[in-house]
Amino acid sequence: MFEILTDKFNNIFKKLRSKGKLSEAEIDAILKELRMVLLESDVHYRVVKDLTSRVRERAVGKEVMESVTPGEMVIKILWEEIRDILGGKTQELNLSGSFPALVMMVGLQGSGKTTTCGKLGVWLKGRGYLPLLISVDTRRPAAKEQLKILAQGANLEFFDDPQVSTPQEMVRKARNYAREKSLDVILVDTAGRLHVEEELLRELKELIEEEEFAERLLVLDATTGQEAVKVAQSFENWVHPTGLVLTKVDTDARGGAVLSIVAQTGWPVKLVGVGEKLHQIEAFHPDRMASRIMGLGDALTFIEKIDRAIDEEEREKLIKKKVEKKELDFNDFLEELERVKNMGSFQEIMDMFPGQVRGMVSQVDGEKNLKKVEAIINSMTPEERENPYLINASRKRRIARGSGTTVQEVNRLLKQFEDFRKLWKQMEKGRPLPFSKGRGFFGLGR
Repeated sequence: MFEILTDKFNNIFKKLRSKGKLSEAEIDAILKELRMVLLESDVHYRVVKDLTSRVRERAVGKEVMESVTPGEMVIKILWEEIRDILGGKTQELNLSGSFPALVMMVGLQGSGKTTTCGKLGVWLKGRGYLPLLISVDTRRPAAKEQLKILAQGANLEFFDDPQVSTPQEMVRKARNYAREKSLDVILVDTAGRLHVEEELLRELKELIEEEEFAERLLVLDATTGQEAVKVAQSFENWVHPTGLVLTKVDTDARGGAVLSIVAQTGWPVKLVGVGEKLHQIEAFHPDRMASRIMGLGDALTFIEKIDRAIDEEEREKLIKKKVEKKELDFNDFLEELERVKNMGSFQEIMDMFPGQVRGMVSQVDGEKNLKKVEAIINSMTPEERENPYLINASRKRRIARGSGTTVQEVNRLLKQFEDFRKLWKQMEKGRPLPFSKGRGFFGLGR
């Protein structure tokens, strides 16, 4: 996610951190480079102009000029400004009001609207809600069938009545069904088109006028960039969206579209799709997204993924098992690699770490190399896993033979593990990070 943008940000940050002091001319040069990076990353020129103007105004002020670390201060200012463009504060889904709560999904065909409906059902179910999925697309039977298949695959409730001819009637019948079954949220997948049509918008408006929706979520494809902004503006007067859901954020390598969409619509982003699987949807946190765009990591989202990957009973066992442990070992590493597999791709997880950590583990990135790492650790004796310092030259040769790898690959893993362990100690001695207390390697109990 955001690979090109974060790489360019990192190059700018290296220059900033190398400066003991920053003159106005140096700040202007950095901002010129930043301006080009953002424009190349599909950020609208007005958004770029406003952002760099605000950063400059603060960067040439007393706050930066008198700072001991002016480079870090400019990075902090940039992060704050990007966070504010993205909305500043997290906007939770509004599920209050009538029972069951009605949540409408609107958007063009192909934006990921129906899949998002299924994803949101899984997301809500994981937070204790009992969702019901329905489709009010009375023209396309395939749309209902797709949603039904998604619901069945995720063990979610789905409702349909083939005799119903209007969206309003479908919602009324679904509400009665939900009340009978004690389901508290109805996710309404609406009709979509390949392009904006007045007929579609009028149909949505009539449904909104008759029913009280807790949320009217506009689903936009983040990879379409400026086109997504035009789509949003078309829906504005007819639907009055209460928030956005951005899909395919994981494939938006340039990353700037997210900034443009949020800045130009002014609507809060409630959720983002970060993969094709039904569990790959996240609440949108402007501060965390700003960190990820800038390549500064996103530890909090990572922790939440871990918390969802293990149940309470397993969590208690982990804490009890590791409470007396004073140092990370390869047993911890192997356990966490197993959990990483259940949380998404290794690259997806690594994207949540700062650039420094990603650099350390780049050699174990990817499914093929993960298997090598597991093979190497599994070829170690229990004593070697607990105390890697025991692994001398002869042991390395034995481990390499047993894992089908080379001594060089064993050495590389040992070096990376030691680097990570040192970094972890530094983080625990410094400012308290959310994942550094009672959690251990890759965020779990130590």
